[in-house]
Amino acid sequence: MKRIVSLIAALPALLLPAVAFAQVQAQSLPAAAPASDSAIPGALDRAFGAMGGTEGPGMSLSLQLLLIMGLLTILPSLILMMTSFTRILVVLAILRQALGLQQSPPNQVLIGLSLFLSLFVMAPTLERVNANAIAPYSAGTINAEQAIANGGKEFHAFMIRQTRERDLTMFAEMANAPRFAKPADVPFSILLPAFVTSELKTAFQIGFMLFLPFLVIDLVVSSVLMSLGMMMMSPMVVSLPFKLLLFVMVDGWALLMGSLASSFG
Repeated sequence: MKRIVSLIAALPALLLPAVAFAQVQAQSLPAAAPASDSAIPGALDRAFGAMGGTEGPGMSLSLQLLLIMGLLTILPSLILMMTSFTRILVVLAILRQALGLQQSPPNQVLIGLSLFLSLFVMAPTLERVNANAIAPYSAGTINAEQAIANGGKEFHAFMIRQTRERDLTMFAEMANAPRFAKPADVPFSILLPAFVTSELKTAFQIGFMLFLPFLVIDLVVSSVLMSLGMMMMSPMVVSLPFKLLLFVMVDGWALLMGSLASSFG
């Protein structure tokens, strides 16, 4: 539990390397500007030199606060786009729709479940980022540029495993990028949209499978009501208890959480 709390506290620092690593890998794109490769690491060395033990005069306190606040504004987007959060949240929302429930569980519960299940799925990646980037940088054994590269590689490896080759090829062709020799050469500018596209496709595939058994119940209930001449009664009202009963009998929440976690293997 202490490890999870520490990972939550270090989440902004854990996601920051993945953003700046896109600049370090920019030479993989045809139109990349070499001068920008060291811009962000150099700024980070100056901004966090006092905390990381690196050399340099460091930036003023007001500029450091401005940089941190700017990073916090994009933190929700990073959580959505670079982790397992999107797939899990979409599947849970589709499940609620399939059950015929309007606001139960409420959105806050679904977001909380998605967040903590995402932390469970991302725990190995976050631990490797902490071991290879955050801890050495805090100890002063590596500089900010090396920490960015090490942390970015871990997020890159997770995202590339979940991305379909077809989606990567599509965005690479749209960017007129050369053919990549290995997956590690794919820049974040191509990997990010391909990863999100793959996650949405996978989420909708899982949602389709979830809808089927509940759709059968709706069809059966509707046919029975029509055969009895009960045209005025809504089939949704009658089928909802049977859907809930089926979901509880098969231990649906445990099956769904386990299946979602295992889908990122």
